[in-house]
Amino acid sequence: MSKAKRIMKDLWSQYSIVFVILAMFVVLAVLTGGRFSRFSNIMTIFRNASTIGIIALGMTFVVISGGIDLSSGPVMATAGLVLVYMQGSGKFPLPLCMLAAVLVAGVFGLVNGVIITKAKVPPFIVTLAVGIIARSITMYIGGGATISGDKTDDLFKSIGNGSILKIPTPFIIFIVLAVILTLLLTKTKYGTFVRAVGCNENAAAYSGIRVDRIKIWTYVLSSVCVGVAGIIEISRMVAVSSTVTGSGYEFDAITAVLVGGTSLAGGRGTVYGTVIGSILLYFVNNMMIQMDISTYLTGAVKGGVIMLAVLFQARSRK
Repeated sequence: MSKAKRIMKDLWSQYSIVFVILAMFVVLAVLTGGRFSRFSNIMTIFRNASTIGIIALGMTFVVISGGIDLSSGPVMATAGLVLVYMQGSGKFPLPLCMLAAVLVAGVFGLVNGVIITKAKVPPFIVTLAVGIIARSITMYIGGGATISGDKTDDLFKSIGNGSILKIPTPFIIFIVLAVILTLLLTKTKYGTFVRAVGCNENAAAYSGIRVDRIKIWTYVLSSVCVGVAGIIEISRMVAVSSTVTGSGYEFDAITAVLVGGTSLAGGRGTVYGTVIGSILLYFVNNMMIQMDISTYLTGAVKGGVIMLAVLFQARSRK
């Protein structure tokens, strides 16, 4: 193989998701007569992609470590319910309300991690069960209804609905978290250990890495991101539906992670890939609206995207 071909192959393997989203942007701009590429439309996509994107950032660490988290959506609803009750009561300052929501989400992550590592139960089963428990708790406390907070709190509403220099506040939070987590994954021992555990758990243990501790912290980190995403989501309407809020968000987050190039087998993945994967998903959603394609087909499109991502990963391992 020539040097030029080798360079092109390396660029494609590392940055294929970047090339895909740029190509998709051009194609959609042409197909929609320029409507898709309008600044206001792109900012709408960025705002809508931020909630799932933040959940996906934490999910990236879990998947790289060889795990999966199916509790994200219900946990977000539970954390959101705590946030709305505290914020609506008027007895607590807003920062304390938000901190409580993040802590509640983090506790669920801790439960996931401890049971998975100490009881040696597969992550799929544990996180599915914890998600069911979280949803049930939310429905019981909320009475199966939609609970509203204090909608006169403009500061709270600005978190999900505001903009800074015309850039949506949720997207700014998303990017700031992505930068922080990129540094955590690439510049710290913890990030190195997460990759090592995902590559080969037994080899990591023989190397002196505390595998259980690393896994527990990945689930806590994932749930903390869910708590932050919940703050943004709830602040947009200042309300939480005990039955619907967060429904299916875990699968959208997993899709974004896979599309971003993180391997389901563990050990490989990037935060920037997840960021682009999250945006790409909402490119697809927005495309379907712009081109007047039935939203009932959204699930089929997402399923196809997941299948393509997995097939590409399988091919790259050969």
